[in-house]
Amino acid sequence: MDSHLDTRPARDAPGLSRKVRAYVALTKPRVIELLLVTTAPVMVLAQNGIPNLWLVLATLVGGSLSAGSAGAFNCYIDRDIDRVMERTKDRPLVTGELSDRQALIFAWIVGVASIVWLAATTNLLAALLSAAAIFFYVVVYTLWLKRRTAQNIIWGGIAGCFPVLIGWAAVTGSLTWAPVILFAVVFLWSPPHYWPLSMKYRGDYAAVGVPMLAVVRGRTLVGLQVVLYAWATVACSLLLIPVASMGILYSVVAVAAGGWFIIEAHHLYGTAIRRAEVKPMRVFHSSISYLTLLFIAVGIDPLLPF
Repeated sequence: MDSHLDTRPARDAPGLSRKVRAYVALTKPRVIELLLVTTAPVMVLAQNGIPNLWLVLATLVGGSLSAGSAGAFNCYIDRDIDRVMERTKDRPLVTGELSDRQALIFAWIVGVASIVWLAATTNLLAALLSAAAIFFYVVVYTLWLKRRTAQNIIWGGIAGCFPVLIGWAAVTGSLTWAPVILFAVVFLWSPPHYWPLSMKYRGDYAAVGVPMLAVVRGRTLVGLQVVLYAWATVACSLLLIPVASMGILYSVVAVAAGGWFIIEAHHLYGTAIRRAEVKPMRVFHSSISYLTLLFIAVGIDPLLPF
């Protein structure tokens, strides 16, 4: 009897650990990481210095909850196609680690918590923007656009732009042209970031009838669109220089990192034209590095004396 009591926690612990990991996976933590990269630097720019660290922490927590809720709702809604696609075969609702009901309840709790948390610790505008981000990703993108149009990523990407506005609003309680420009940067960046991924997993999307651009059009057109959006992204990033009085660091990073991003996009297009083997994930990873470098520069530039 004593032996049984001694060994029970050891058996329960792995089960609890798996359950926690499953809930974390439901939130799509890699997406959250990228969204947070765009939030904190914008808060520094809004403050024109180091903002209150508690405010930064509170905003990042609220933003993580918001993005996690949207990700969980997405996993719940797309559970039917996730069971077919190779890329999503390890998601918790596919493996059975979580039930559909558990996922839906979790998504609602985390979403409401994000709004209440931001309203209590930052301000009402930031909380409302968080609610708008969840609504846009879940209703506009996942429920409406994703399975109906090849333009899904273009407009659905708006949801990923909200952390920029939330970060600025948390510091200032208002919005100006600077966060709007950065919002536009993320908006224009989303298609050339995601389309290469959809090229790699074209078969997955075709199998489940999701009309990603790579599915309904050829890779040459996709490559061209990636080039055009990459150029537009970099051009938009340069608008921040006069509008927010950005200094040398941001200017150099925007041009250098932007040039690298554009070169990678052109390489993808050139390979597609030559009908050679394309490596779309090069652009995918380059896009992440580009956005990270750009927003790090956004956060450091206001702290420099020149």
